[in-house]
Amino acid sequence: MIAAQLLAPSTLLAGGLLYFAALCWAALRTPWVELFSDTRRQHLVFGTMLAIFLLWLVRRDFESGLSFHFIGLTAATLLLDWPLAMLAAFAAQLGLVATGHQQLTALGINGVLLVLIPILVTEGCAILVERAQPKNLFVYIFCSGFFPAALAALLCILASLALLLVDGRYPMPPWLNDFAGYIWLVMFPEAFINGTAVTALVVFCPDWLETFNRTRYLQAPWRSDEHKDDPSPPDQ
Repeated sequence: MIAAQLLAPSTLLAGGLLYFAALCWAALRTPWVELFSDTRRQHLVFGTMLAIFLLWLVRRDFESGLSFHFIGLTAATLLLDWPLAMLAAFAAQLGLVATGHQQLTALGINGVLLVLIPILVTEGCAILVERAQPKNLFVYIFCSGFFPAALAALLCILASLALLLVDGRYPMPPWLNDFAGYIWLVMFPEAFINGTAVTALVVFCPDWLETFNRTRYLQAPWRSDEHKDDPSPPDQ
């Protein structure tokens, strides 16, 4: 998360407009009638909002104006689908603004970096997995859970560094060339948190995942005793 004083006003404005457009598109794509008529889904949405808010409170704030926290939106996107995941993350951001943990002026650009990018990465990977139509459950867990979370963390870090470099208001540390080694320390926990959450949902509550094809992944295995009563004689 980046403080407003580290970015140029034009960057803050562009981020706010882009994030506002994404939120409007998410609101238009949200199945409001289905949501209001399904109590279980409402509980999932509110529970996800609370989970994201609490996860983002576990953070490390630096005096320079930068903050580090885990994202957790890969699991949220697979659970709710991308429109509701984006709105849930926006609600969590408003909670951070209300508690003084995020600046209102930087809400848009941080939304692009920490909400829009992870959701786009997760949705893109989920679409590719669905097009491949694998029948192996572990393909869904790793290619839709672990890998997108790690990739989203990487892209968020690189995009944040690019903005700081372009605006030139943040003095880069002299050890920036060695920063690549620290990226792995961010990617792995992010992948572990989201992958573990997706695995738990697949095992215990597969019906909750909007992007999970239960018929394909959890179909009953073929058993040889199904042909026990076959009248055809065995091969000689």
